[in-house]
Amino acid sequence: MPRFAAGMRLTHRPQIDVFRTEDPPALTLVVEIPGANPDAMTIVLDGRRLLIAGERERPRVEGRWYRSEIEYGPFEREVSLPFDVSVEEASASYRRGLLRIVLPVADSPPAPVRVSIEVLRTG
Repeated sequence: MPRFAAGMRLTHRPQIDVFRTEDPPALTLVVEIPGANPDAMTIVLDGRRLLIAGERERPRVEGRWYRSEIEYGPFEREVSLPFDVSVEEASASYRRGLLRIVLPVADSPPAPVRVSIEVLRTG
């Protein structure tokens, strides 16, 4: 559950879709994070665990807030993957507020390794 301070959220939880395609066999995660800076995101694959972290900064305004429903602040999501994936061909891209992570399904379980995945801006 998110933490609150003076009615404002300090963390948020981006929504994630996860699906598998067969041609080519891949696991795809789509993370809804409009307004986040992709250069400041961290994506780490550790076996069958994927960690996604970053921050969506609240815009600075001159004036007084009357309503704040959009979630801002740091976020971190850990996703358990249902399949072994190929680390070498993993990719991530960020476009129009959606982070898309594509993880090709491995033919056999890979050796345990922890790797970071770079986020590329597209379009």
